[in-house]
Amino acid sequence: MRVWVARPLPAGARTAERVAGLGHRPLLAPVLDLAPSGAPPPVGPFDALVLTSASAVPAVAGSPLAGLPAYCVGGRTAAAAKAAGLRPVHEAGGDARALAALIGAALPRGARLVHAAGRERKDEPAATLGARGYRLTVWVAYAARPLPVLPEPVAAALAEDGIDAALHYSRRSAATALGLARAAGREDAFRRVAHHCLSADVAAPLVAAGVPSHVVAARPDEETLLAGLGPVLSNSNAETSPGLRPGLERC
Repeated sequence: MRVWVARPLPAGARTAERVAGLGHRPLLAPVLDLAPSGAPPPVGPFDALVLTSASAVPAVAGSPLAGLPAYCVGGRTAAAAKAAGLRPVHEAGGDARALAALIGAALPRGARLVHAAGRERKDEPAATLGARGYRLTVWVAYAARPLPVLPEPVAAALAEDGIDAALHYSRRSAATALGLARAAGREDAFRRVAHHCLSADVAAPLVAAGVPSHVVAARPDEETLLAGLGPVLSNSNAETSPGLRPGLERC
């Protein structure tokens, strides 16, 4: 299968390698460009660091915050934190509510937390942590900028219906991919691609646009997402893998 990896670098490059290892042909073409925000880290003291994306880790590494216990949303973020030398690293179950629960079980109410996040972020885990009495400071450590146009290799491949599947790891990435395809006059071909989404939240822009050909990983991790590439075809409405739910069920 020809698989479009729309994930930003550097994580997108690792995903493309994994796709190739499964015997597919990756097309690495991110639609978002991640870059450090340049904002200085806040001054503590803090009791712990909250990480909801591996993209924040480079900004944290080498900063005074690197010495804090790190509470990570899932395995990928935790692995990046460990590789950057952060210690100790605690891993939640892959979503923000699980992360809030992990922090709630480990730290007393009133603990001072710093969340290294992107400029665009979801309400969780801040909403739950705030409601439970934690003092959370958000540091905008990085920002994702959408590309101005659809990457040319993707536009060319869509023009020939040459993409079988696409991988989406964030809601904004999925929405940006759809918007760029629409602006490039490739929306019809985009809709015929099997869009594999890390979670129902990631798939939300596709659902809102009525894109029927998409599947959602039953668990929000890359292993489950990639496991679905083989059995699901772009024209399939059937549930052919226990790790996936077809998009026609509207996630």
